[in-house]
Amino acid sequence: MRMRLKKLIGTILLVALVVVYAIVATIVAVAQLSQSGPLVHLAFFVFSGLLWVLPAMGIIKWLILEPRPKN
Repeated sequence: MRMRLKKLIGTILLVALVVVYAIVATIVAVAQLSQSGPLVHLAFFVFSGLLWVLPAMGIIKWLILEPRPKN
């Protein structure tokens, strides 16, 4: 796969990941944390704010892999 195409796909995947993850985290927070105190809210948003990094690291790792040489 050409590097330009790979970067385009990776960029689209990263943006989609962030948008979908933010929506899901917000839905979970509204549905589950409505009666919780501010410390629970803080803990949830710190945890969920850092959790998206794991799938993003996988996408970025895929982006920086060198293409296999053609035989």
